Amino acid sequence: MTDFILVGRGLAATTLAHTFKNHNISFKIIGLPTLSNCSLIAAGIWNPIVFKRLTQSWLAHKTIPYLNSFYKDCEERLNKKFVYHRNIIKPFSEEQEKQLWLKKSRNELDHFLGEVVDLKSLSLKNYNVSGEGGIVKQSGNIDVASFINATELFFKEHYITEVFDHSLLEHAPDSVTYKGILAKNIIFCEGHLIKNNPFFSWIPMKPAKGEVLLIESMEIELNNHILNKNGFILQTSSGNFKAGATYEWDDFTDKPTEKGKRELIEKLASLVTCPYTITSQQAGVRPSTLDRRPVIGAHPVYSNVYVFNGLGTKGVMLAPYFANNFVFCYLQNQPLNSDVDVKRYYNLLKRAE
Repeated sequence: MTDFILVGRGLAATTLAHTFKNHNISFKIIGLPTLSNCSLIAAGIWNPIVFKRLTQSWLAHKTIPYLNSFYKDCEERLNKKFVYHRNIIKPFSEEQEKQLWLKKSRNELDHFLGEVVDLKSLSLKNYNVSGEGGIVKQSGNIDVASFINATELFFKEHYITEVFDHSLLEHAPDSVTYKGILAKNIIFCEGHLIKNNPFFSWIPMKPAKGEVLLIESMEIELNNHILNKNGFILQTSSGNFKAGATYEWDDFTDKPTEKGKRELIEKLASLVTCPYTITSQQAGVRPSTLDRRPVIGAHPVYSNVYVFNGLGTKGVMLAPYFANNFVFCYLQNQPLNSDVDVKRYYNLLKRAE
């Protein structure tokens, strides 16, 4: 008997797999990597700052130190580089932004907000930026696709590549069985497709489709920074650039759209000033929740049926921290962080019934 069946092939399941490994918890992973593109196309940026209000991102003081150690350990385990520590450059559009940055960088956000710089001093080539901007510290990005692919190769004997059929899951008080696989528990990491899960379809998701462009240009130079101005642009491990992203709340397919392409080209017009070639357009659906917090924990009726979902736009930051939180609570029989515990939505299941 294995300890857990993991359902899903994205960032959530991948992070849980490493966390389970760290704690000697046995597992099998079931899913199709092509069922949802969100993790595979993600820029994987971690940013401790919410620019709209210039505040700290939720729990960044805890999640960023943890993600640094977690991903470093994963790189060593997989013998693969996919972590890139990079400052985020935020150009100022008005003097008021600069003054607020200076004020907060000297006080409550001094560990995340860096100096104000003349953007010309950064030697960024062919970018539509001028004047001054702020530097975000302790930021960067994960090559999420490389992380997932390397993990699947490392744990290949744990993977079963097929669509999970919920109707074939057999449940008992102390175990679950799926196509002959006997496990103590099952945990669903299905992203926005949780809406099709008969155990957790009542969770109030608010998915958001996002599209990105991959571009090539010999004239762009970022000097290992991430530029954020009406969107983002960063250099990928292959040497090209990823730019994004869009938000769409009505279309939940992974199919790129002309509307998305036009919006991304407009964003790029405010970022770069030189010719470039679009090599790829990608789309995926972010698994956000109504309250923008992850949703983790046990089903109210079936105590060994779990969910780990709702990582939204902050998955790279939140997944390692809350995977560890889940495993600790599971092993020690302790309550989860109340902000992410699925119990906050139990009343919705009763209404659905």
